[in-house]
Amino acid sequence: MRAAGRWGAAGLLSRRLGAAALVLWLLLPSAWGAALAAPGLCVGQVCGDEISRSAQYHWQLRLRVSDQDHHRERILVDCRNGGISPQLGPVDRAYAAAVARRYCRLTWRSDAPPGAPRS
Repeated sequence: MRAAGRWGAAGLLSRRLGAAALVLWLLLPSAWGAALAAPGLCVGQVCGDEISRSAQYHWQLRLRVSDQDHHRERILVDCRNGGISPQLGPVDRAYAAAVARRYCRLTWRSDAPPGAPRS
């Protein structure tokens, strides 16, 4: 019969725990990075996410826009005419309007049959 080694069973357990800790250290940052790297819809340097439809007015969307300079704000979009409220803010309005128009195209009247007019 062979001896368990210098440290015995405690050494074997500590090596297994060390190996498990190494595997977790290697795998978890990739999982966190994948979760944090999904910004939503981007146009230029502005990205929009956390989209929701207004319960009172079906043509209004609320979304959060952010840019690469870490400016963030919530905007309200009127999908009937493409208006954005507020009209001034820290995020570039041209790119924010493009993100808003794209969200409106993707979500507004999505329950209509294919080929139906969106006006």
